[in-house]
Amino acid sequence: MEGGGAGTTLSEVYQNAKKLQLKIRDGLERLERLESSTSAGAAASPEFSYEIKKDISHLHSLCVDMDRLWRSVAVKSQRDLWRRKVEQVAEEADSLKESLDKYFMRNQRRMQEAKERAELLGRANGESSYVLRIFDDEAQAMQSAHSSSRMLEEAYSTGVAILGKFAEQRESMKSAQRKLLDILNTVGLSNSVLRLIERRNRVDTWIKYAGMLLTFIVLMMMWRWKH
Repeated sequence: MEGGGAGTTLSEVYQNAKKLQLKIRDGLERLERLESSTSAGAAASPEFSYEIKKDISHLHSLCVDMDRLWRSVAVKSQRDLWRRKVEQVAEEADSLKESLDKYFMRNQRRMQEAKERAELLGRANGESSYVLRIFDDEAQAMQSAHSSSRMLEEAYSTGVAILGKFAEQRESMKSAQRKLLDILNTVGLSNSVLRLIERRNRVDTWIKYAGMLLTFIVLMMMWRWKH
């Protein structure tokens, strides 16, 4: 039986991931066509590339969900099969992200070259300040997108590593729980012994004081009898 969370099965998440893969792949192909169409690519690609970046982020999120779900499959043969499928989807997601990152780098390089050309023209006619401001804004936006993509990759890697550690340490946690119960039982026994010792000490103290009082009374009676 396949694992699932919040009413979503591993098969459903896998199918959603495959559909999203096709959408991203088609988007990247369209982006490359726009990129090769000179001015049309420069005008249309930024907004569209950001949409593809969001889809890749969603795909990585689905990979994290699947990495958690395949570990709960009961039958080992099915679990191994799902593990290979999830690994393939994750590898494809990394490949798609790499393709988009390369596009961002090419686009940023083109904008830098265009900025340099505008600066050269500005020295000649002094009318390129508006163009330079546009390229500065675009360059900053592309740099921000690249940084966000890198942060997402790091978060994904961290999530997968944490899930792997949870799976590896499951037996260790059970053993620690048993040891903790043994310690608690030992502490409970020690507390009982301590309470018994405290009661015994209180009884001994009362016996000591009673003996001292009795001795004092006997001595007083003997002294009066002699006098």
